[in-house]
Amino acid sequence: MGYLKYLKKIWRKPDEEAKQLRKKRLIAYRREPVTLGVEKPTRPDRARALGYKAKQGFVIVRQRVLRGGHKRPGDQKGRSPSKNRRNLVLSKSYQQICEERANKRYTNCEVLNSYFVAKDGMHYWYEVILIDRAHPQVLGNPNLKNLVKKRGRTFRGLTSAGRKSRHLDAKGKGTEKLRPSRNAAFKKKQRHQKRK
Repeated sequence: MGYLKYLKKIWRKPDEEAKQLRKKRLIAYRREPVTLGVEKPTRPDRARALGYKAKQGFVIVRQRVLRGGHKRPGDQKGRSPSKNRRNLVLSKSYQQICEERANKRYTNCEVLNSYFVAKDGMHYWYEVILIDRAHPQVLGNPNLKNLVKKRGRTFRGLTSAGRKSRHLDAKGKGTEKLRPSRNAAFKKKQRHQKRK
């Protein structure tokens, strides 16, 4: 972990040179397409901590997402009531949305994890670590092979960002109704009330 701890330190407390580099990167990021495959991770320390390896079968994608409210779809035509909500309040984080959009673009891959790269007044950028499902090096590794079998991990909220938005990052007292899911806890409560 030699040089990676210094990279982590620079990321947390950047000096003047690092700040200038970030500004240049942001200017470049704004001109890039929304979803872009990248050769190397921008933050190797974070990528390595989340399971990335510089091997064949691993893909890094930089994904951009708009900041602000998420607009409710399908309100263009007809009469809209006065109490109609224009914005859809999602329990999903920007990170989870980025993972889903990257996975929609790279359909032959499965999302391993993702990490924050940059933000400005309009956008967030996350880098998503993807694993190729059919690659021999992935299928040769038993841990990755089991992970790849779980199709649509990000759409089912099984990645780190998804688990966080489902409040599964907490344990112990006060989290009794979170597992296996809030929906399951609600249904259990309904069944219990019907018996009475």
